Amino acid sequence: MTSNVLHTIRANMEEFSKGQKRIADFILANYDKAAFMTAGRLGKTAQVSESTVVRFAMQLGYDGYPAMQKAMQEIIRGKLTSIQRIQVSGDQLSGTDIMGEVMQRDMQSIHSAIDQVDREQFDRAVEMLLHAKHIYLLGVRSSAFLAGYLNFYFHLIFENVTLVQSSAAGEIYEQLVHIGPGDVLVGISFPRYSKMGVNAVQFARDRGAEVLAVTDSKMSPTYQIASTSLLVRSDMISFVDSMAAPLSLLNALIVAVGRHRRDELSRILGDMEQVWSKYSIFGKSEDE
Repeated sequence: MTSNVLHTIRANMEEFSKGQKRIADFILANYDKAAFMTAGRLGKTAQVSESTVVRFAMQLGYDGYPAMQKAMQEIIRGKLTSIQRIQVSGDQLSGTDIMGEVMQRDMQSIHSAIDQVDREQFDRAVEMLLHAKHIYLLGVRSSAFLAGYLNFYFHLIFENVTLVQSSAAGEIYEQLVHIGPGDVLVGISFPRYSKMGVNAVQFARDRGAEVLAVTDSKMSPTYQIASTSLLVRSDMISFVDSMAAPLSLLNALIVAVGRHRRDELSRILGDMEQVWSKYSIFGKSEDE
């Protein structure tokens, strides 16, 4: 099946019933809104039953409405402005228990990631990092803190790590000036995709470096450039990008790499504990 649900709908218009055509017409004209509607809300808007919406999704070849909804979201998540995100998020949160609803969605995102992340690509990513001559970490906008988090732990594991700061486009290329064959750039990119970040990833690839993309889908521009990709969805909750699942994946990557360098990591952490104690970095316990 094509990844673009709109193309699929247009190709099957003649086969739809009257009710299904009303659903199709609404989606084609308002897919940016339909992508975040529940099946019940979409049915009410198109003046059909919720079960008709579910059957419509299955007739298109999807397992159910949630699968079709995700396909629609893939099309527009990288294009929505912050204002549009707020406008289309009305169906996502009821407003009665924001904390519980948001945390529940984070849990669901991580649970989905467990099933969806490609284990072979994950193992390949670990090998790439272990054998890299130099590791560069890049994340722009909301992805920047993920790169910083990865940098904190990778600096304990590797001696050859550079966090590429993204305060200005020109400075990014200056920090990547020495990148080349044998190096690995970890490019972290989630909607809305930053053109500055994508161009920097392309620059690294053009210089002969391997690119490990941590991104959300095969439609991501970073995925198209990368030699290896770890796909994990960030959840869009109103104007906020929830990075619970991507952060959990990075934790797994850190632990996996750390296990391969366990002896060296133990030595480094042992040395750091002495430094932290000597300079009272964390203060003294009550027993001391």
